[in-house]
Amino acid sequence: MNLIDLLGLLVYFAILILIGYRSARKVSNSADFAVAGNKIIWPVLFATLAASFLGGGASMGRAGKTFAEGYAFMFAASAFPIATVLTGLYIAPRLKRYTDAHTVGDIMAHHFGVSARLFTGIFSLVFCVGILGAQALAVGTVFHTILGIEVATGILIGMAVVLLYSTVGGMWAVIQTDVVQFLMLAVFLPLTMLIGIHELGGPAALVERLPEAHLSLMGDYSIGMFVSIFVAFLLGETLVPPYTQRALSAPDSRHARIGYSVAGGFGFLFYFVSATIGLIALVLYPNISPDQAMPALIRDILPVGITGLVLASLLAVVMSTADSYLNSAAVIFVSDIYKPFIEPGVGERKRLWIERIVNLLIGIGAVIFALYATSIVDALLLSYALWAPTILLPFVFAVLFDLRCSRSAIAAMLAGALVTIFWKWGPFDLQAATGLTALIAGVITNVAVFTLVYRCFRVLPRASASPNAQ
Repeated sequence: MNLIDLLGLLVYFAILILIGYRSARKVSNSADFAVAGNKIIWPVLFATLAASFLGGGASMGRAGKTFAEGYAFMFAASAFPIATVLTGLYIAPRLKRYTDAHTVGDIMAHHFGVSARLFTGIFSLVFCVGILGAQALAVGTVFHTILGIEVATGILIGMAVVLLYSTVGGMWAVIQTDVVQFLMLAVFLPLTMLIGIHELGGPAALVERLPEAHLSLMGDYSIGMFVSIFVAFLLGETLVPPYTQRALSAPDSRHARIGYSVAGGFGFLFYFVSATIGLIALVLYPNISPDQAMPALIRDILPVGITGLVLASLLAVVMSTADSYLNSAAVIFVSDIYKPFIEPGVGERKRLWIERIVNLLIGIGAVIFALYATSIVDALLLSYALWAPTILLPFVFAVLFDLRCSRSAIAAMLAGALVTIFWKWGPFDLQAATGLTALIAGVITNVAVFTLVYRCFRVLPRASASPNAQ
């Protein structure tokens, strides 16, 4: 890499660390660390949410999958921005009814009791660490492809910076760095796509040099495979803890609705950009590893002075997701596990320090996970199986319909988790026998058990019930 590009990358890291240092002075209590004092207006909410979900999977992972499988993967994975728009319209505004809520567990406890909070906290924590590990692997892949250093070394360098600013600055630092990172990805990744298309001689030249299947709606997918991927992205990351925290950080339901919906709309554009970059890389570098498609394009076709900035924007999209999941995991541990079940009387100052310590420890755990993961998207899909079949649907049902039945939520979470685990790692190949993936089987079980148990043990909503979270 040219010295000018390297200096640009170093300046970017310095800016992130400076933001973390300045943000630390704004963090005086747990609410500041967890939801930035509920002061995030919709333009900022849009930027931070978009930067958070457009991470290593949405950029490098999607480019890599499109490199290997064509636009069909982009069409299937577009389920996630669809889910985000729907969430913004119908669910995010309702989350502001829960005064002082910081986590999904706070809301689950309000509807389903303290036991549901504990199980929600455990499943959410494992999920966040898995997604965080996928982002750490993406950071290492960028450093390896661009600078030629070992993936493990790149993981350690990139995650060290994320750990530094997110630990000291909490959500204030995460949101401010996300805005910087969003602005970079919104400019430089489309610029990379345009330069790549120009390098090939225009859009027509790109289309002519691609396999026909890479341009079709279904590609080489069977209908079952396409539907499985669509459902995985429709449910796998919807309302996950960091994104729910973003809605809770808004000052009111209007800001939550607009910020969430606009972020979902932006996702369609970004997915097209990252997928097209993958196809450009396929034409130029047909023999590279799919996960290296985007970094290789950045390394080889961009002019001096731009490469460092685009590399920084690529790291930005990955690090913005990593810091979100890191902060969320720390808040989940303290709010849903430590405070209610270990030290209910913990003081505000001690709670803040515990969140910072846990933030650091979870980051280290995610680095270890990343060192053993094999693929960015595979790591994401594995983590998705820990969310949709356990927490998502009871959470949505509770928020939309004000349901209250502890037994139904706990039974649904445990049954969904057990079926997913057995389906994926059991002694029989149930996916081949039934055509259902582990995630879909777990979701079906989750809904069926929740419905059955709820009908047997439901508690009718009280007319005077307060929407305040416990």
